[in-house]
Amino acid sequence: MLIERGIDLREARVIGDDPDAITAAVQELSAAYTHVFTSGGIGPTHDDITADNVARAFGVPIGVRADARALLEVHYAGTGQTLNEARLRMARIPEGAELIDNPISAAPGFTLRNVHALAGVPAIFEAMLQGCCRDSRAVRRYCRNP
Repeated sequence: MLIERGIDLREARVIGDDPDAITAAVQELSAAYTHVFTSGGIGPTHDDITADNVARAFGVPIGVRADARALLEVHYAGTGQTLNEARLRMARIPEGAELIDNPISAAPGFTLRNVHALAGVPAIFEAMLQGCCRDSRAVRRYCRNP
């Protein structure tokens, strides 16, 4: 028996690494839909600019948050790797956002208002989305078979 999983998708867009395009899309989609899910752009490299522009779309500051940093410190200490400046970028969270658990690589996503910023790696995105469907009462009611 096939069990259908996921969300009822209404629209999908691909937006390049253009700050103005990301900001405009977040504002437009956030106003039009109950939930907006982003994929990618929250990682450690210079072109991971989604988090910055979600914050910009809502007019809130972004910075390294202590709880997100602590998650990364534990993760990297356990792997014997260093939490360097690039990796620390993954602890930059817009003010007022809730963290989204990342059970695979520890770098959290976040929810700001109705925008959920998830990792771009497909397996990590899926794990984070399943967590949103399981853990977030606001999101769960829109998920099929959470």
